[in-house]
Amino acid sequence: MVEPRRLLLIFFLSTLLIAYSNANVEEIQKDTEEGDEEVKVGGQKALGVTYDARSLIINGKRELLFSGAIHYPRSTPDMWPDLIKKAKQGGINAIETYVFWNGHEPVEGQYNFEGEFDLVKFIKLIHEHKLYAVVRVGPFIQAEWNHGGLPYWLREVPGIIFRSDNEPFKKHMKRFVTLIVDKLKQEKLFAPQGGPIILAQIENEYNTIQRAFREKGDSYVQWAGKLALSLNANVPWIMCKQRDAPDPIINTCNGRHCGDTFYGPNKRNKPALWTENWTAQYRVFGDPPSQRSAEDLAYSVARFFSKNGSMVNYYMYYGGTNFGRTSASFTTTRYYDEGPLDEFGIQREPKWGHLKDVHRALSLCKRALFWGVPTTLKLGPDQQAIVWQQPGTSACAAFLANNNTRLAQHVNFRGQDIRLPARSISVLPDCKTVVFNTQLVTTQHNSRNFVRSEIANKNFNWEMYREVPPVGLGFKFDVPRELFHLTKDTTDYAWYTTSLLLGRRDLPMKKNVRPVLRVASLGHGIHAYVNGEYAGSAHGSKVEKSFVFQRAVSLKEGENHIALLGYLVGLPDSGAYMEKRFAGPRSITILGLNTGTLDISQNGWGHQVGIDGEKKKLFTEEGSKSVQWTKPDQGGPLTWYKGYFDAPEGDNPVAIVMTGMGKGMVWINGRSIGRYWNNYLSPLKKPTQSEYHIPRAYLKPKNLIVLLEEEGGNPKDVHIVTVNRDTICSGVSEIHPPSPRLFETKNGSLQAKVNDLKPRAELKCPGKKQIVAVEFASYGDPFGACGAYFIGNCTAPESKQVVEKYCLGKPSCQIPLDSIPFSNQNDACIHLRKTLAVQLKCA
Repeated sequence: MVEPRRLLLIFFLSTLLIAYSNANVEEIQKDTEEGDEEVKVGGQKALGVTYDARSLIINGKRELLFSGAIHYPRSTPDMWPDLIKKAKQGGINAIETYVFWNGHEPVEGQYNFEGEFDLVKFIKLIHEHKLYAVVRVGPFIQAEWNHGGLPYWLREVPGIIFRSDNEPFKKHMKRFVTLIVDKLKQEKLFAPQGGPIILAQIENEYNTIQRAFREKGDSYVQWAGKLALSLNANVPWIMCKQRDAPDPIINTCNGRHCGDTFYGPNKRNKPALWTENWTAQYRVFGDPPSQRSAEDLAYSVARFFSKNGSMVNYYMYYGGTNFGRTSASFTTTRYYDEGPLDEFGIQREPKWGHLKDVHRALSLCKRALFWGVPTTLKLGPDQQAIVWQQPGTSACAAFLANNNTRLAQHVNFRGQDIRLPARSISVLPDCKTVVFNTQLVTTQHNSRNFVRSEIANKNFNWEMYREVPPVGLGFKFDVPRELFHLTKDTTDYAWYTTSLLLGRRDLPMKKNVRPVLRVASLGHGIHAYVNGEYAGSAHGSKVEKSFVFQRAVSLKEGENHIALLGYLVGLPDSGAYMEKRFAGPRSITILGLNTGTLDISQNGWGHQVGIDGEKKKLFTEEGSKSVQWTKPDQGGPLTWYKGYFDAPEGDNPVAIVMTGMGKGMVWINGRSIGRYWNNYLSPLKKPTQSEYHIPRAYLKPKNLIVLLEEEGGNPKDVHIVTVNRDTICSGVSEIHPPSPRLFETKNGSLQAKVNDLKPRAELKCPGKKQIVAVEFASYGDPFGACGAYFIGNCTAPESKQVVEKYCLGKPSCQIPLDSIPFSNQNDACIHLRKTLAVQLKCA
């Protein structure tokens, strides 16, 4: 038996309440019902939010916190209630969000707290659903959000250095943070006021850049902590990934496996909190798909809570959409689509259900986790048990871990032989009964379908208007202006124009030799025109913003006009000295002339911020009347396309599939749904994102759609779809444990809610739909995944008939595995642990 000093010390300290107000603890009292023991200070119930080494204490009770990140501006307000409701149904008891400074104060002194930026409304909805709220004020947030949430105008404050002990930055940061906290206090949204907010965060992952500022970084951390405490929110403040978070601020962990990587709280009186458990990985244009399995997520959560953790926040639980120009450099419009709720707000299974099960399993362990003493037992070379036992009571919870990543193992625990799949944790809330294993998914699976809308695509006709590259622009400077400063985050685009006179002897004499235009740029991309003809485009990437454009061009004797359209794909969102990042052309030369290489970087350049179609607001009904639209041709660069479509049938989410398009932006009824970039292919030779969310709130009976296509795509194959997850599946084996949903604790003991705990497949259609077809059923050794199952070496012939009997025509069904007869005549199946795989269609 091993008894780590740290775990024992934590237990000892957890008996001493360290109140957030630093009150002395005189007495701790508790009852015995399901771990909801009351914590009292001086004989009185501890109101508000306090903490000790074991957990947060909210209104006198310890809480295991399962938090889900949902960012209010990444969805529409009409979606918020459903997203919060689904999160709660998934076992989430807290919602976390950042606060988006550049959304709330896009112009200095001009504030926006309306529509998707109605922070107060969002927090109140969380409260209405009886959930807690975690507000990460920042004001730097990163979040793959444009400029990390900092407004552009902040860059132009004289003498400013972002996120440092710098007076101009601190002045504006203090003003905004104070404004946000005061607004929330005025609405009585902090927990001591009766509101839902139990935690607030200042700064964000500052340790990653702190050394760049040397002593100015250290003093900034201390200043930020003092600022937070001075605001008198009366809830604990946190700093994520901040080892030197000043007392009493709690340092927290971000990452995928904080149960193994977190160095722990920086003081013994602080709880272990996990502010970002990444449900996948955000994507940038050019990336292949990013995935993280439900099994790996559940393993990480069980691991963290077994090792003294008391809060996890899923980043993201719902990622949503980066509408308009809100995404950071190269970040896709779709954000964390692989979360438990996908971009469209639909439950992604099995991730949603498997996490719900781990939440339930951990909640069944609550009493032992909060009031027990932890010990660690070695069960094998790669196997261990962490056991929490409350002295003098029967309260006991065990976490049996197999850390072998390849092989399942059998362990003997308290006289029982228990099988542990590879890299998994089994949860025993009474130290006897396995109610959950992180690797064995008992919840259903589903597959997403994009269904072409008959109504929306009927009589869908396009018209086009093509921009003409400018010549001889005003606003002249010797050299091209830096692109961030030029555009000031008001547009992605800026024109640079110049002209040069060439004599006959300047041009190449040989017909097979052409001059080459070379542009070295700091990012993000350019489109080049020479004498009105499109010469091509080039761009950088998320990893390497700089690039060099080189194309053979046609020059003529006399005056030649060069026009470069520089473009951005979002502002940077991370790193030190963000205010000193630059983009745009830095060197422009022409190679291959008879007179040698000609550097035209200082030739004198005219500038124009934005393109004409933006200025005319062609994406609006009124603005679209200002130009003459024509029938579309085969496609060309810098072309606007306009069409109309009827609202799709039903109430399923809506998307547009950008087949055949290159790069640009989409507007629906004048509102941008974000950037698209279909011709920036991943290493798998596919677009990173092909479907783009159109919120139902943006739609009317008849809808104006406008596309800005930069690179010559043709919209003839663009179409509107509705989105569903009406394909539901299950894959359950004979060795699967019963679902933790079948258990409860009563009077301090674990009890089954039903008599039959044998493995079964459980399936339920979304909404009010019913099962209309059994698309696959096999009891034997099927393989594949939901949407692509295959029969293996053996299968019970009656599999489909049995499933149809249990499921057809019903909104949900349960199929006991022992209800399917199986013949042993097939030798391949005699010693097989059989699995039932089912795929159903709902409608």
